[in-house]
Amino acid sequence: MKLRLPGRRAESPDAGTPVPSADVAAELDRAAGKGRPTPKRTEAQGRRPGPPPPPPTTRKEAYRRMRENKAAGRPASRQALARGDEAYLPARDRGPERKLARDVVDARRNIGSYFLGIAVVALIGTVAPSVAIRGYATVLLLGFFIVFAVDSVFLSRKVKKVMAERFPGSAPRGIVRYSVSRSTMIRRWRFPKPTVPLGADV
Repeated sequence: MKLRLPGRRAESPDAGTPVPSADVAAELDRAAGKGRPTPKRTEAQGRRPGPPPPPPTTRKEAYRRMRENKAAGRPASRQALARGDEAYLPARDRGPERKLARDVVDARRNIGSYFLGIAVVALIGTVAPSVAIRGYATVLLLGFFIVFAVDSVFLSRKVKKVMAERFPGSAPRGIVRYSVSRSTMIRRWRFPKPTVPLGADV
């Protein structure tokens, strides 16, 4: 026989809140984050960060770790440099003015791009046993430098004109020398890589 205390009503599981059904319990489980499959043990361990490596005990070991870290980050930094990422560019390539100068150079065909090939041909010709061939090689090299100087004048004027239009009142120091220096490189060897096609209107 159960005793009932005054002022209190007997509580029964049936008189209280209703027991949730199976569908409601499933919804609660999904709301709590159980609606996805449990990851495998190997996957969970793979995502779990491991303990930090112990500090180096010798200078040789510290130097070895430094070289390994640099080697691991070198491909990513080289790709960022090729894209022209400002965070990875050297000081001489940073800034919107330098970027504009590179676009001007990359959008035109520059005589300076053939410097390496002409120099190799002229060098071979200057060591030839024939006096005539050596003379032709010298004339070729001198003629190339004359044409290159004329082309550099046109390039410098183009760069100054575009700079005055895009950045009025801003004349970065050495921007013409920077442009001419880039024009002497073969297009596929330029860093940062060209971002405009040949003949583009810059």
